[in-house]
Amino acid sequence: MSSTTTSLAQTAAVAAAALVPSTVPLGVAPAAGQGPQPDEVAVVASFVGSPSAELVLVAQGAVLEALGAGAAGGTALELVDALRPALEAASRTLGAGVLEGARTETVAACVAEDTELVALTRDGIAVAWFGLRQRGPRVTTPTAGAVPTQRASMRVLYDVEMTLTAEIGRTRMPMRQVLELAPGAVLELDRTAGSPADVMVNGRLIARGEVVVVDEDYGIRITEIVATPENA
Repeated sequence: MSSTTTSLAQTAAVAAAALVPSTVPLGVAPAAGQGPQPDEVAVVASFVGSPSAELVLVAQGAVLEALGAGAAGGTALELVDALRPALEAASRTLGAGVLEGARTETVAACVAEDTELVALTRDGIAVAWFGLRQRGPRVTTPTAGAVPTQRASMRVLYDVEMTLTAEIGRTRMPMRQVLELAPGAVLELDRTAGSPADVMVNGRLIARGEVVVVDEDYGIRITEIVATPENA
């Protein structure tokens, strides 16, 4: 296992640990030859970029414990939904690319010999695991005189389909209230009626627009392209 891959895995694990549901914040430590049991359930997502990688989170126990602390008789959240934000945070440390849909697999099916494992710890004890398996072309040092650009590095992704989502607002509430949601509940969002919707790609804001109806389907008419540090 190269030191580059190890560094990537540790950096991504720190980002993921911050968003794994847990009763207390999780730390990060080297796996030191240990790992999850082969029959444990893992949430896996493929990252397409440079580098491309398989991201793995084994945290079912920590999630159930965190949700169970405020739940009465079980959880209404799926494991994939609970860990998707952590995987998205980890993927953003890898650079430009697209995180595909998450899925569940057993550890035996998704953790290979070349998967770099990092322990997510509580009080020095591993309660979850993050794994990164790098594949495809790796980042290389540019040759003398070459001037790489963001657009050039993204050209290899031009034919990759991306999922765009429209967001009309957000709200925050304690996990206890989330678990108590029922049909008929009304959530007050942080945006006034008539405000533009945000258009997101891989969790990043790229544009804003107004909600319209196109052939009986909802649509978004783009009114603003949001500048990023790369193209501002």
